[in-house]
Amino acid sequence: MASPNLDAISLLTSQHDVVDDLIGKIEATKGDERAKLFEEMADNLAAHARIEETLFYPTIMATQTESLLLESTEEHLAIKRVLADMLDLDVDDPRFDAKLSVLKETVRHHAREEEEGDLFHKARKLLSADELEALGGELASTFEALLPREPRRDVPFETKVAASLPAAA
Repeated sequence: MASPNLDAISLLTSQHDVVDDLIGKIEATKGDERAKLFEEMADNLAAHARIEETLFYPTIMATQTESLLLESTEEHLAIKRVLADMLDLDVDDPRFDAKLSVLKETVRHHAREEEEGDLFHKARKLLSADELEALGGELASTFEALLPREPRRDVPFETKVAASLPAAA
């Protein structure tokens, strides 16, 4: 999977790419293979959100990132709510495709526009290259430890409120 020597931002961006790729494959597939791809995507998305909320966001919390991080946790909550709904549906249910379309657009906006377009640039200014590389290793190892635990199964329990973040320093 992910290389532990990537810096945090490169790792998170590569995870965005994986989720985008899996969504495309889900859209193009039917039946049992579609269900397997959905589970893989859901696990990747759930683990990715968890490492951002518990490791990345708290590390880069600062006055210049606070509003973006609060918005990001709300976007994660919206993504989790759609994902939780999808987990209750059969992949052949017509509502599944509608929810997949909403998930795809929400994930792309959050990942590509908000994080890659703004937040990651601010994070690079806050942390040194060495700090970003060390954080990347921690994110990668935590992500890899989460995947076998099927983190998608926790998503329905994470849909009440957005993740809590520490106050800006």
